[in-house]
Amino acid sequence: MSQLRRRTSEVLRHPALVRYLTARLLATLAAQIQTVAVGWQVYEITRDPLDLGLIGLSQFLPFVVLILPAGQIADRYDRRNIVMGCYATETFCALLLLAFTVYRIHDPWPVFAAMTLLGCARAFSMPSGQALLPNLVPPEQFNRAVALNSSVFQISTVAGPAVGGVIYLGGPAFVYGCVGVLAATATLLMLRVRARQQQAQIREPTNLATLLSGLKFVRSKPTVFGAISLDLFAVLFGGATALLPIYASDVLHIGPAGLGVLRTAPGIGASLCAIWLAFSPIGRNVGRWMFGGVFAYGVATLVFGLSTSFWLSLLALIVLGAGDMVSVYVRHLLVQLETPDTIRGRVSAVSAVFIGASNELGEFESGLTARWWGAVRSVVIGAIATLVVTGLWVRLFPVLWKMDRFPPPAAPKPDPAAST
Repeated sequence: MSQLRRRTSEVLRHPALVRYLTARLLATLAAQIQTVAVGWQVYEITRDPLDLGLIGLSQFLPFVVLILPAGQIADRYDRRNIVMGCYATETFCALLLLAFTVYRIHDPWPVFAAMTLLGCARAFSMPSGQALLPNLVPPEQFNRAVALNSSVFQISTVAGPAVGGVIYLGGPAFVYGCVGVLAATATLLMLRVRARQQQAQIREPTNLATLLSGLKFVRSKPTVFGAISLDLFAVLFGGATALLPIYASDVLHIGPAGLGVLRTAPGIGASLCAIWLAFSPIGRNVGRWMFGGVFAYGVATLVFGLSTSFWLSLLALIVLGAGDMVSVYVRHLLVQLETPDTIRGRVSAVSAVFIGASNELGEFESGLTARWWGAVRSVVIGAIATLVVTGLWVRLFPVLWKMDRFPPPAAPKPDPAAST
């Protein structure tokens, strides 16, 4: 155990990594706090479950349009500057929401507009941020850097909703003011990040072939394609977090503070799992670990959907977060270790498309089906679909199911797009 702690502390001796992780902590914390406020505020205005889905859709549409060009930009320009600009945009979005609240605009559409701008920022930040991480630490320390990065994300996921639910008692304007301060601080921290230089880029022409080279690369790797597509469909069908305001208000009757606790629960499970992974990384039976995590995610979603007890719902969401963390960890390592640095931004963009589709589009799907069938039936049917997808993917991607160890880091090689 002491040796594991020593290896983990060695990763934190890189100032660039520490600043990056701190900035990501603050920016993600801000986003989580804002999500609680926006969801509760919109539902208070309209009382329509579909509007909760539209919050996700307003972020997903610009995201899916911009993400592939954003990946190519991440391979051509300084990834640190791109992430910094995205955090600055997040600050601006918080100020817009603050202005809408102060001027008492009781219409959800201006909120959807601000969330659309936030979706544009996320389209650029996800591939750049994922591709930047390997430039902050030596290759032999990358596994633990991934676990620490995931831990930071999950810690903010734990703290953000709880803090958001509590400070919402001071009103949405106060929430958005706090979000703006956190995002601005993250922007300033990224200004001080000094990353190792990206590998020399091949100046291939900007055309459809280079734009889609990341997708072509992912499709050529069955383990990577299987991992990210499994995450897409599992979370797309099994996403219950968009309906938490309905559960907090109409099923469990626990109010905005209780909503914050519910939104915190998946992060608690994921954080505990991420901390465990930082000290004891998965080394064997990689594929089975991933499928097991998705299976646990589906079962926990089913339990949550059927529960009318606050404590049982809380426990189910904690297990849900832990299962999701295992699959996220395996998928992220597979993508980064299999990909050369010269194309890492574009491949990360493809991965982000799947992640964004599963999250934001999944929120829209949950809101739409909740309007058709009711919140409880929507969650239960989605959980069953997740379990079916897990079993189907075992049959479709046997190489992923049987995968024992992670591959070694990809050696630098020419961009495959250069030969097209």
